[in-house]
Amino acid sequence: MANIKSAIKRIRISTYKTLRNKMIISSLRTSIKKYEEALKAGNLDEAKVLYKSVASKIDKAASKGSIHKNAASRKKSRLSKKLNKAV
Repeated sequence: MANIKSAIKRIRISTYKTLRNKMIISSLRTSIKKYEEALKAGNLDEAKVLYKSVASKIDKAASKGSIHKNAASRKKSRLSKKLNKAV
């Protein structure tokens, strides 16, 4: 365990940020799964609505630094390709 005040603070901050990133990524994965299930079921109208919310969550995760901006772009691109293929 750290004895220095600044080291203790860094530990506290890193655990807070880790939990925050886990929360953001977990909700992102859940929304992606819902979107892909809607595509598999053939609900294109629902999938289009879900794509907008998934893309928004991906952008927010990238802006917060939870995922890299290029990874976010790649995820959105792959999800939109799946939607366009289904249409």
